[in-house]
Amino acid sequence: MTISIGDKLPAASFKVMTDDGAKTLTTDDIFAGKKVVLFGVPGAFTPTCSNNHLPGYLENHDAIRARGVDTIAVLSVNDQHVMAAWARFTGAEGKILFLADGSGEFAKNIGLDIDLSGAGMGVRSKRFSMILDDGKVTALNIETQPGVNESGAAKILEQL
Repeated sequence: MTISIGDKLPAASFKVMTDDGAKTLTTDDIFAGKKVVLFGVPGAFTPTCSNNHLPGYLENHDAIRARGVDTIAVLSVNDQHVMAAWARFTGAEGKILFLADGSGEFAKNIGLDIDLSGAGMGVRSKRFSMILDDGKVTALNIETQPGVNESGAAKILEQL
């Protein structure tokens, strides 16, 4: 079942890279008591994700944060090493939190997984964005067509 507005995120853990190596963060670590913008992408370094989706959040970082958002985070079904490399490559280190959902369990648990095996990518995350207040979904945007039409930073700014 797909997560909906008003739902609380299920408990989960994610891997992130720090200066001290890989670290596990839980949903409580990331979302408890905070206003967070979370967006999900099918894959780090993939063309639409790298050229269209992530850049909008990076360019609008200050405007989003100015509207009371504590954290902007991106989720992908990639490992923490790939996510850290993507953060460095895009210049988003320290601005956007890169969450590795390596096995795709979180994406599955919130009903936003997609099987892209036909494209050689396996199970990934659908392209989405959401606003969370203390872990509760207050806005949810899920792409139904290719591209970044509903889940980009411009839509999130409208919703904040």
